[in-house]
Amino acid sequence: MAVTRRWGLLPAVAALGTLFVVPSPANAVKSDAFITAETSGILLIEGGECFSDPTYSAGAGERIVVYTPCADGADNQSYGFTHVPDGPYDRAALSAFAWKSCGERFASLWGGDQDDLAYYPIMPTPETWADGDRDVMCAAYRPAGRLTGSALP
Repeated sequence: MAVTRRWGLLPAVAALGTLFVVPSPANAVKSDAFITAETSGILLIEGGECFSDPTYSAGAGERIVVYTPCADGADNQSYGFTHVPDGPYDRAALSAFAWKSCGERFASLWGGDQDDLAYYPIMPTPETWADGDRDVMCAAYRPAGRLTGSALP
């Protein structure tokens, strides 16, 4: 049986993304609801990889996130994951945990004097939580514009 690697699907998703997308508004607020674990394409992104802001794809009929090589410029970069302790889904507690853990990781990577970068967490939803998802992705971005390469130190 053949095993499909995520890179095998990536060119098709990227092509779809470039043909049928409506860009996000400029200066979109990147909160913990900007992208969630249910946003199509986000589960294909690994630590250190760059990706687009979500855009509506008429072909897919939903908002999608597309892998983007960091060297080509990107909207966001994953800089790590944090595991949430098990328990009942509590959006407020999950949000507090996600912001705190991503903030601590952000500070450990870039220090306190990083004025041109910001971060936000990408959290599980009630549906993905019910399926066992306990991971929060931490994403960095440049509020003034796109990243011009990898932001990781």
